[in-house]
Amino acid sequence: MTDLFASLARPLLYPEKVAIVGASDDPGKTTGRPQRFLAQAGYRGAAYFVNPRRETVQGEKAWPSLEDLPEVPDHVYIVTGAEAAIEAVGQCARIGVPVATVLSSGFAEDGPEGLAREDRLRAAAAEGPVRVVGPSSLGVVHPAAGVMLTGNAAFGEPGTPCGGVFVASQSGSVIGALVSRARGRGVGFAGLVSTGGEADLSLGEICLATVDDPNVTSYALFLESLRRSEDLAAFARAAAEAGKPVAVYKLGRSEQAAALAVSHTGALAGEDAESEAFFRACGFARVSHFEGLIEAPALLERIPSGAEPRSPRIGVVTTTGGGAAVMVDQLAVRGLNVAAPSRDLVAAMNAGGAQVPHSLIADLGLAGARHDIVTQALRLMQDSGEFDLIVFVIGSSARLNPELAVQAIAARGGHPVPVVAFALPEAPDAAALLNASGVPAFRTPESGADVIAAAFGRRGCTVGAEFRPGGPDAETATLDERESGRLLEKHSVRTPASAALEVSELDGPTRLPFGYPVVVKALSDRLPHKTDAGGVVLGVEDADGIRDAAKRIVASVAAYDPAIALDRVLVQEMIDGAGVEVLLGYRVSRDVGPMVVLSTGGVLAELYADSATRLAPVDLGTAHEMIREVRGLASLRGYRGGTPGDVDALARAIVGLSALAVHEPDVVEAEINPLVVRAAGEGVLALDALVRIQTEGAR
Repeated sequence: MTDLFASLARPLLYPEKVAIVGASDDPGKTTGRPQRFLAQAGYRGAAYFVNPRRETVQGEKAWPSLEDLPEVPDHVYIVTGAEAAIEAVGQCARIGVPVATVLSSGFAEDGPEGLAREDRLRAAAAEGPVRVVGPSSLGVVHPAAGVMLTGNAAFGEPGTPCGGVFVASQSGSVIGALVSRARGRGVGFAGLVSTGGEADLSLGEICLATVDDPNVTSYALFLESLRRSEDLAAFARAAAEAGKPVAVYKLGRSEQAAALAVSHTGALAGEDAESEAFFRACGFARVSHFEGLIEAPALLERIPSGAEPRSPRIGVVTTTGGGAAVMVDQLAVRGLNVAAPSRDLVAAMNAGGAQVPHSLIADLGLAGARHDIVTQALRLMQDSGEFDLIVFVIGSSARLNPELAVQAIAARGGHPVPVVAFALPEAPDAAALLNASGVPAFRTPESGADVIAAAFGRRGCTVGAEFRPGGPDAETATLDERESGRLLEKHSVRTPASAALEVSELDGPTRLPFGYPVVVKALSDRLPHKTDAGGVVLGVEDADGIRDAAKRIVASVAAYDPAIALDRVLVQEMIDGAGVEVLLGYRVSRDVGPMVVLSTGGVLAELYADSATRLAPVDLGTAHEMIREVRGLASLRGYRGGTPGDVDALARAIVGLSALAVHEPDVVEAEINPLVVRAAGEGVLALDALVRIQTEGAR
């Protein structure tokens, strides 16, 4: 066991002595429930109850304060008001309590006064060794140890299921919701923690401390935000090394929460895209159905993560054709294809008594809902080498006659080719039997398909020890297009030949180091979107045309924003339109740090939001993965006989731009839009660029 397990996880989950500060004599109140729950769960350690206004609570001795206790508790649950909680945490620090969980609200969520209280809470904890869970934590539960330090009413029902899943949630009510959904379904828990406001201990720190716990086999995380993402990244690395998979459900898929920056990249790399990129790098399996959060760990434990997302060969076998069609449809919606059994396999199944037609699925029919037939069908399919996963859709026998198909499916749970099940009727007893036998059982086809897609879509953990979140924390400045282009050229992203000309000198002779036709653009660090201001003139043929274009641009920009004094224009060689336009962007997120974004290009890039986002820097393999992910770039692969684009050059450009994360720490945002991808072998060219930097002294 590590020192972190001994100092944090052991007192958190395996305390031999607990205390409840603010314990109520009324077992029905939130502040009275923890005492009742401890007794009900059979907690075998010493339990102390602190209430200075009473001599007893619920028939047990009440102590005036923590400092009056005969011994120092391992874990204290504080269920008082905010001010009393600060005092209690101070007492914990003074007497040497290792862990305190704080139910109290009234901290950061209450504005400036609450933030001040939270600062005082941290200061009180800093007086000693105590680490704080919360505030606003609905508690910590470890069913196997009888630890029920929670006020969540869902734990009032006896028999919280024990198992290997560790749940950590930023929402207090979720831990109870997951337990209630898991009851009777063969899913059990090695611990559940409501992290609350994370004034001290973060969700990532808590999970990291439990990685060495042999009773924890997998994780289910419910996140409201990515606060303290560096701790989550450290946990991700440790969990991957220990071979303990992580499922995650995060709120905030809506792009309404995205913080827009000065570029299209800011809109494309909104809050949810950041989360998605972070989870990919961590190797987490993200589910979009709440039900899937407790269903995913069992399958994740059977399917190791790969070097990159996989397209699995999924076989479907069923005793109900209609139910199977629903599952096939849900798999297809998520881009997962069902593989039909080969003719040889169908012949072998028919010869063995499992009569199925040659079609997309192996439909045994109602007559096939027999133990021997189901066993034969699964054995042949699992041994065939044709599938990576078998999905069994069970009909009414799942509820009425589990000894038929269900028991046969349960017996095949240990095969190297996993089998999962979905019962068309509501059948909790069947689910319990299947899950206990190592066969993940899904309650709905939607959650089942969601979990399967998440399991095969994850990759190994790639987030490194150097990971650091943090966007700009001071003033920033935008470089003009010429300076932006020079910076990109340093990283092997080629730009057209160009020259910066003073507007006041255009009446004299104009000599360019390249030929006509040219493009004339406004050149100003205050004008990131030149097209919107009428700041671009195409197809200029001579020096007179440059002067005329410059005058038009100056007038247009003045009308657009009188505060912009335009004294220079950028003259750029005119590039023919042959090629595919893409947007390539870079942005430093406050939550997850540097990211790189690839999308279809042009002025409508953010409207269609067909993009791929990864943490930066990326390697060539990841760059190619991003290109494949953007549906609008299928033409680069010679779609329907078209001319293939220079995909390799685009991948190198992605890698080059992402290297800003390593070599240009002052760059907080960069965008090339459009980046023209020419035919295979002809490279890529950045036609317009924008770079924003953090000003000197900000870091």
